[in-house]
Amino acid sequence: MNQTIRPTLNGHLYLRDPQGTELGHRILAESVRLIDEVGFEQFTFKKLAAVLASTEASIYRYFENKHRLLVYLVSWHWTWLRFQLRFHTHNVPDPIQRLRLALGVLCRAHLDDPATAGLDEAALYRIVMAEASKAFLTKEVDADNQAGLFQEYKLLAAELVALVLEINPHYPYPKALVSTLLESARKQLFFAQHLPSLSDGSGNVAAFLEHLALAALA
Repeated sequence: MNQTIRPTLNGHLYLRDPQGTELGHRILAESVRLIDEVGFEQFTFKKLAAVLASTEASIYRYFENKHRLLVYLVSWHWTWLRFQLRFHTHNVPDPIQRLRLALGVLCRAHLDDPATAGLDEAALYRIVMAEASKAFLTKEVDADNQAGLFQEYKLLAAELVALVLEINPHYPYPKALVSTLLESARKQLFFAQHLPSLSDGSGNVAAFLEHLALAALA
C-alpha cells in the first residue's frame, strides 16, 4: 500500500498492525490477490504463506484468523471510500449535488485507484462485492460489533446520514435509506456482472440510486 495512504483501523482487527512492516504490506496485497482468485472459502493462510514464501506462523502474528483478515480488508475499503467521498464533495455547498457526487463515488468504487500503489483496488472491490456480507453474517456478530469491528462502515454510513438529513431534516428513515443505498450500490454492480436479469446494467446503477434517494427525500 502507498505509504501516503494509511487508514487508521480498529486495533481489534489485527494482532500486529500490517501497515507497519514490509511483510504486513505483502500480506495485505497478496491476500487481496489470492482471495480474488480463489474465493474466501478456498483461501487459507497456508496458501497465502506459500505465495509469500513465508510461514503460516508469520501470518498468525498479524491476524488471529482469516475472518479477521477479511474484516480488515473490507474495513480498509470502507475507510478509503469515506476518504473519496470527502475528497469529491469538499467545498460543494449544495447538499443535493454532494449526494449526487457521493452516489457517483459509490458506483465507481470498483475501479482501480492508482493512488493505492501496491494494492489492487479493483480486486479488493470484487472481494467486497462477493464477500463483505460474510464479515458480519456470523454467530459472533454481536461480540464483533461490541469490539468495534464494523466501525469503518458505520462511520461511512453516518456521514451519508448527515447529508440525507441536511437535504431533508424531517425524513424519518435516514439510516435505513443510507444502508439501502450502500448495499444496493454493491449488489447491483454484482448483479450486473453475474446475474444480469436482476439488474438494469452497471451503467444505470448511479442513476437508479439517485432516483431512489431523491424520490425518498422529496
